[in-house]
Formats: sequence, C-alpha cells, structure tokens
Amino acid sequence: MAAQHDAPLETLFLPFASGVLSWPAGPVLFLRARDGWPLREHAQPTQLVCEQSFRPFADALEASGWTVRDEQQLAADSTRYAVVLVLPPRQREEAKALFARAVALAAPGGVVVACQHNNEGARSGEGDLQQLTGLGGKLTKNHCRAYWTAPLDGQHDAALAKRWATLDAPRAILGGRFQSRPGIFAWDRIDPASALLVEQLPADLAGRGADLGAGFGYLSAEVLARCPGVTGLDLYEAEGRALALARTNLDALGAPAALAYHWQDVTAGIEAQYDFIVTNPPFHTPSRADRPDIGQRFIAVAAQALRPGGRMWLVANRHLPYEQILNESFGQVRVAAERDGFKLIQATKASKTATPVRAPREREPSWGRGGRA
Repeated sequence: MAAQHDAPLETLFLPFASGVLSWPAGPVLFLRARDGWPLREHAQPTQLVCEQSFRPFADALEASGWTVRDEQQLAADSTRYAVVLVLPPRQREEAKALFARAVALAAPGGVVVACQHNNEGARSGEGDLQQLTGLGGKLTKNHCRAYWTAPLDGQHDAALAKRWATLDAPRAILGGRFQSRPGIFAWDRIDPASALLVEQLPADLAGRGADLGAGFGYLSAEVLARCPGVTGLDLYEAEGRALALARTNLDALGAPAALAYHWQDVTAGIEAQYDFIVTNPPFHTPSRADRPDIGQRFIAVAAQALRPGGRMWLVANRHLPYEQILNESFGQVRVAAERDGFKLIQATKASKTATPVRAPREREPSWGRGGRA
C-alpha cells in the first residue's frame, strides 16, 4: 500500500543528506516508520529500531531487514536514542502524543526529527514541536516540511509533555459501550456507512463469519448482538492499534461465539473459509492517498474466502468502481439499501450449478466507496 514516491520519507532525511544534521553513531528510533531508499541510504539494520502498527508498512520494513517493535515493547525497553525520527500522523491529538513519546525516548543530547506533507498538517506539527521543545531548524522540499529539535538536555516543557502523552490513550466512547482512541478510523463515533450496514443486517447470519477491516470492533459487536446463530467470528484489521481495541471491546461482551483476531493485511489474502463476511473496506492509505484498488481487492478476497452460497454484506459509496469486480466475483449482487451517498451491497457466492444474477449497470460509476473516509 505504500506509494512509489514517498515524499515525506525522502524529506525527513533531507537534514542529514544536506549536512545540516550529522547522522549519529548511536542507536536510532523511527516512529511510524516506512521503508524506502532514503532510510537505506542512512541507517544500518543493527542501528535502527522501527515502530509501525500498520501491517503492510511493518511487513515491508521487516522484509528489508529492519527491526520492528510495537509501542508496548518500546515502553518496556530502557534504550534511549541518539536520533528519534517521526512521521507524525494526520490526527493532531495522536501526533502530539507521539511527539511526547519521541522526546521521552531520546537520549540526553539526542534530537527529534519530524516531517509531514504540507497538506497533512506540517505547519501545525512544526508549531506543536516548537511549543514542546523549541526548534533547532527546519527545511522544506517536495511540498513537505522537515523540522527538528535542538539537542535535548531536559529543557523541554515537561508538564506539557506529560499532558500530551495521554492525548491518544484509550478511552470510553458512546456511553461506555466501546473503548477507542484518537487516530483510529471514526474513533469517537459510529461511521454512518457502518450504521447503514447494521440497520440492514439480517438476523439469520449463522456459522463462522469474518469482519474484514474490523476497526475497533463495531460491526463485529453488532453481528454478535443481532445474530444468535453465529458460532465463530474472525476479525481482520491491518492497524494494530485498532485491533487491540477490538479485542478489548469484544472480549468484554462475553459472547459464546469463538473469536479470533488477525493483525493482517486483507489485500494479501486470507486462508480460512466462511459462511458470511461483513466489511466496510478502506479506500485510503494512512497517508490519505485515494486507493479504490484496496476495496476492490477486499471484494475479491471475500469472494475467495466464502463457501458456496456464502454471503457478503459490504457498505460502499458511489464514486469508487466496484461494480465489475462484484459481478465477476459473485453469483448474485444486489443493492440492499441506499442513504446519504452510501450503498449497501449484498452479494452471494454462486454454487457450482447456480446461474449468476447480475446487478443492473448504472449510468454513474457504481458501488462506490467502502465507508472508510
């Protein structure tokens, strides 16, 4: 899912490539790390530790030989780093918490270096880091802004750092029904596309099912509450922070169905077979690039994972081209409901003897967006 040209990653290393900052001999930490040639030009695998909770990016890092750890592993490690590299997320509370962690993980005299695209909050990010620590410098290129601290020797605002460190902590939402945290898709509300799917969810779903792109577990929780015939439910989610919340939220239900949690990129395929699948597929990468092929791949994978006669319930909106892959992959396809630009698609996998029933072609590009805005 990574873009071929990763402008923020390239610009992040500009201070080192231009000689404004010196690459350290000591250990380096990379928060929200992504693989790419700028990283390989500067770091060695024995020197660098990466943190990345988005599975496709983590897989790419590991395939290139980098060490990848999660947030809990870093918290348990006493290592402090000569340089902490950061690709801050778009969500500002999450980004502030990440800056606070970066400062805490820097060694005495260490430097925090961050970079964002101008359209992804670069000016706000620079201002936030300046407020926390002061700035040692900044450079711009590729419509991105790289900015960094002076060597850190305890002169940052410790009280502010303490407050910021809690900004993305898990918290109760929706009257305490779920736990969520900033940075997760639709983190503090029910996404209207998912709500449409739930309103039309049939109570006769039964057997073993899957939720592809499960987020913090809302769709899965509703399936378990509304469909007593469900005996097992597998949750697939590429964002590890979201999957951990889904586990917390669903385990708290005490549902009799067997639950399994998969930190997995659905687009890479899944092995199991299911009686039904629900999905509100993403169509953006974490960098907000528009990627309709992700939703298309979700549809193809769902078709492969369903048993003959198995049903998929997919929520989408109109502007993405899903019609062709739906009609190619399923025996029956119909629009079950529409509202606010969203469509709910019910698709049934053909049996070997079934005659395909195709949905009528629309004049506008149809099937549209999985509701992951």
